[in-house]
Amino acid sequence: MSKHLNFLCAGMLAISCALPAIAEDSPSLDTVVATVNGEVITLGEMISVRAGLPEQYQSIPGDVLFGSILEQLVQQTALAQSLGDAIPQRVEIALNNERRTLLAAEALEAFVLQNNLSEDELKAAYDDKYQGFVGDDEFSASHILVATEEEAQAIRKDLTDGADFAATAKAKSTGPSGASGGSLGWFGMGQMVKPFEAAVMELAVGQISQPVQTKFGWHLILLNDARKSLAPSFESARTELENDAQRRAVEAFIAQTTSTAEVDQTGSEDIDPNILTQIQLLNPNAMQDQ
Repeated sequence: MSKHLNFLCAGMLAISCALPAIAEDSPSLDTVVATVNGEVITLGEMISVRAGLPEQYQSIPGDVLFGSILEQLVQQTALAQSLGDAIPQRVEIALNNERRTLLAAEALEAFVLQNNLSEDELKAAYDDKYQGFVGDDEFSASHILVATEEEAQAIRKDLTDGADFAATAKAKSTGPSGASGGSLGWFGMGQMVKPFEAAVMELAVGQISQPVQTKFGWHLILLNDARKSLAPSFESARTELENDAQRRAVEAFIAQTTSTAEVDQTGSEDIDPNILTQIQLLNPNAMQDQ
């Protein structure tokens, strides 16, 4: 949490009574709520502080937060004024970085709001992405799980002699799927342990495997069906399509904006990159004390 949020959160919960309403019929962001040595504090600044509070404070009623936020801004203004013109360089640097970050974010947000894809463009993007889609392999299988290979072999003989697989699974399988006739439903690659998956991939639909050993025991596997996974529907893919399009558009906007700017980076050519670790340069007073 940043220092200015700590400044507020330490005292806000102590304020529990309702406070007088702002003495103005139609308050706006520019409404002056206080002055400190002639420097104004606006309602917009208070709202901005409120918007930046940690999530756990977002549900606190306005009549509880109002006085605490205003007091924070009054105190911070008075403290800032006490520096006079002696603003440390590290503070000026931080302010410049913060301003740059906020303005860059504002530019990107404005670009995104002005460049939303239409429904037709989204559908065209969907068709382009999923035309000729070939899905992954999926399998529907049932199995019977027993403790020993000998037992599995005996059961397999019964099955090849005509015993019903589901009825046999209900009677003899020790696995949790036994109660449902051994059915495992549909699954894709990587969802089953390797020996089981390898055996399934070797089967034809309707075929029963030889006994297959895994860490769970010995399996007899019946491949009920196989298919390729389907492409997602347009609606289910909508968010992904929008995010992909937005990301590509933003990347292109950043590249285009930067490429048309007059940029000169020659000042960085002779600087050792490791100097970035010398945080102490931001606090020369601390260096003098060492």
